[in-house]
Amino acid sequence: MSATKERVSVIGAGMGGMCTAARLAKAGYEVTVYEASDRHGGKCRTEWIGNYAFDTGPSLLTLPAVYRDFFQRTGDVMGRVVELQPVSPSFDYRFADGSAVRFANLSRKETLAAIEESFGSASAQEWDQIMRQAESMWDVSREPFIESELRSVLSLLKRPTLLRDLRVIAPWKSLRDLKLKDQRLRKILDRYATYSGSDPRVAPAVLASIAFVEEAFGAWHIKGGVGKLADAVYQRCLDRGVKFEFNISVKEINHDGNSTTGITLADDRKISCAIVVANADATAVYNKLITGNVKRVRKERANLGKADPSLAGFSLLLGLRPSENDSGLSHHNIFFPENYDAEFVDIFDGKQPVKDPTIYLCAPRDESMVKHPGHEAWFVLVNAPRHDVIGKDGFNWNDAEFNHRYAMQIIDSLESRGIVIRNRLEVLEIRTPADLERTVAAPGGAIYGTSSNGARSAFMRAKNRSPLNGLYCVGGSAHPGGGLPLVGLSAEIVAQAILGKASH
Repeated sequence: MSATKERVSVIGAGMGGMCTAARLAKAGYEVTVYEASDRHGGKCRTEWIGNYAFDTGPSLLTLPAVYRDFFQRTGDVMGRVVELQPVSPSFDYRFADGSAVRFANLSRKETLAAIEESFGSASAQEWDQIMRQAESMWDVSREPFIESELRSVLSLLKRPTLLRDLRVIAPWKSLRDLKLKDQRLRKILDRYATYSGSDPRVAPAVLASIAFVEEAFGAWHIKGGVGKLADAVYQRCLDRGVKFEFNISVKEINHDGNSTTGITLADDRKISCAIVVANADATAVYNKLITGNVKRVRKERANLGKADPSLAGFSLLLGLRPSENDSGLSHHNIFFPENYDAEFVDIFDGKQPVKDPTIYLCAPRDESMVKHPGHEAWFVLVNAPRHDVIGKDGFNWNDAEFNHRYAMQIIDSLESRGIVIRNRLEVLEIRTPADLERTVAAPGGAIYGTSSNGARSAFMRAKNRSPLNGLYCVGGSAHPGGGLPLVGLSAEIVAQAILGKASH
């Protein structure tokens, strides 16, 4: 690089944007991040409401090695800035028939023993078989699909292990094609599709590898809330000299038809630079920020037009007074309804709130997330159709009366399972897909950008290196996908591409 530092503009202070910014600043680039909201972290945030703190975005971390690598490469080890705590059991699954099973953290042996105790040895054998398959899928997909830039289908076809890899990944198979007789285990496996905002009826079988990743690398909580990770990444950016401008949106990505020439901000300032990193929803990047009929980006626009947006979420933040009786909850709890399929029919086919939804309840045993001993801060989430005012591609979540009734219905459902809420309730806040769209500019409140519905979904996602020279896409709507680990890997891929070290 020349004596004058090369300038980089980053659109969005989400995790992908910040992790890329810190890596580039460490390498000597002059980096400025422009963020439309008043804060860093994007969807990854821990919010205090009164005396209670809630993880309103990701509520667990898997694959912590991604962030360990980030901190180490940008200056100092992760352990000095955040405290990782293993969550055990990793998940507490409860079913409508009264049965339940707790999955152990970091131990297949203990998980299989728990399944055998709850559901019998045949079910434990079935899960073991699925996990062996999931492990093979992870081994094969990890390097070409997840840790590398996905430039084209052609790059994959050139791999010498192509035929073996295809047999293992089986791109023609959906998650539902992985056979499970025990319908409770079927529900647990289906859940890994919704992790990426997808429909298990059509999501690819390779998503089962998430189950293996969770088991092998653990489910982790960050003391004080997962948002502490975003705070630590932000601080690392500042330490490396990254500049931030908050409350300023980007109006346009400027270009000459072939290469980016910089950005125009909402206040009409023009920032000249040859490198722009977009940590914004890829659909907005290609359809709103790049204006006009640009030949180079036609294919990207077409692909994004074909991709299914991910599902959204309706959540409750519950601040609870102390109780004499222990709630019996684990850190992560899933309450399944009798008919899980009805959930996907409602969301993906009917575009309406789920009548009897699966309920995820996060109840951290973390004294640093409440101001007074004995109080608890619970985060409750149900899958939901995305927000759409017209109601054609989603549901209009602007009806406060309906939202309150729906919140009460979810609380009723939990109380019917013996979870005491109402007479402990001190804080109740409702968050809808409309709120998510408004606060973090996620179209329709789609949590993960685009879904993984169908075998071609990975190729519909925005590539990290845009066809417009000098423009790079990072974050949940770009390769390799949504969720904290993949967004962290996305940032590493983009930084390596810019630094000229990416494999071609």
